[in-house]
Amino acid sequence: MKEFKQLGAYGLIVKDDKILLIRKFGGPYDGKLDLPGGTIEFGEKPAQTLKRELEEETGIEILNYELFDANSVTFKWAYKENILLKVHHIGIFYKVLDYKNKIKKEVNINNINDDSLGANWYHISKLNKNELSLIVILELEKLGYNIN
Repeated sequence: MKEFKQLGAYGLIVKDDKILLIRKFGGPYDGKLDLPGGTIEFGEKPAQTLKRELEEETGIEILNYELFDANSVTFKWAYKENILLKVHHIGIFYKVLDYKNKIKKEVNINNINDDSLGANWYHISKLNKNELSLIVILELEKLGYNIN
């Protein structure tokens, strides 16, 4: 079985027991809710990735943030009909403390944004594990939430 490694920087924006999540398009989390963020490009510092990805995927400009966690998950992904991949998704997670601009609820897929259909606020208590990426579950539990 082939292996696929993903290293990214992601933002945790939690207010009043709501979390800002994106709807994924394509990849191993297709159709799921995920943390805004993404792949660290060659030569890019993780904090630069955080700022760039959140602007691309949610429309916000980050003003203040702090490092929260570095962690990973592994799982199997049916990449294509006859191709199963072992995925190792490694994330550097930041708490976003302040931002400006309005959150884009709809985002077009293009050369710059290739996997977010837009962002929205979700009540954490109403989230279901089946609709979430594994990194969302991992980080919400690290924040002390119990996801069903």
